[in-house]
Amino acid sequence: MQDLLSNIRQCTICEKHLPLGPRPIVSAHSNAKIVIIGQAPGTKVHKTGIPWDDPSGKQLRNWLGVTDAVFYDETKIAIMPMGFCYPGKGNSGDLPPRPECAQQWHKPLLEHLPNVELILLIGMYAQNYYLKNKAKKTLTETVANFKAYLPTYLPLPHPSPRNRFWLTKNPWFEIEVLPELRSRVQEWI
Repeated sequence: MQDLLSNIRQCTICEKHLPLGPRPIVSAHSNAKIVIIGQAPGTKVHKTGIPWDDPSGKQLRNWLGVTDAVFYDETKIAIMPMGFCYPGKGNSGDLPPRPECAQQWHKPLLEHLPNVELILLIGMYAQNYYLKNKAKKTLTETVANFKAYLPTYLPLPHPSPRNRFWLTKNPWFEIEVLPELRSRVQEWI
C-alpha cells in the first residue's frame, strides 16, 4: 500500500493540464472500512495537501457525524477523489476531474483496500463512473434511490456550500439519507 500511495503522490500523468501543477491528494490504509470518492481537490486543498480541508469537508464531516480525528484516520476512512489534483477553474466552478486518475489508480487502490464495507460516491462524476448504467438520469434521482445501491455504495450530492439550494429543494435528503449514512458510518468506524 505504501508503495502505491507513494507512486500516486508522485504522479504527473496529466501535468500539462493542471494550472497549479500536480499535487495528488489521497489518503488510504488497508484497514479502512469506508472509502470516500469525491470529485477533485479545490485550491485550498491543493495548498494544504489535506483532503476535504475546506467548507465542503466541514459539511461532509457533519453529514457523516464524525470528528476531524475520525475523518482523517486513514485506518478507518480512505479518501480517493476521481481526480487527485486540482483541475482548474471553469465557468461555473472548478473544471471536471481529470479522467486519467480514476483510470490509472482507482482499481489498484481498491485492490489494496480489502476491508471496505461502504463506498461513498459524492457527486455525479463518481456516481456515473462506479454505478455506470445503474445511475439515474440526474444526481437527484440517483441520491433519492440510494437504497438500490446499498450495501456497497451510497451516493451523495456534493457537500459544497453552493449546494444549499439543492438541499433546500430536497428536504428528503436530510430526513431519509443522512440518518442511513450516519448509521452505516458508525457501524464501520
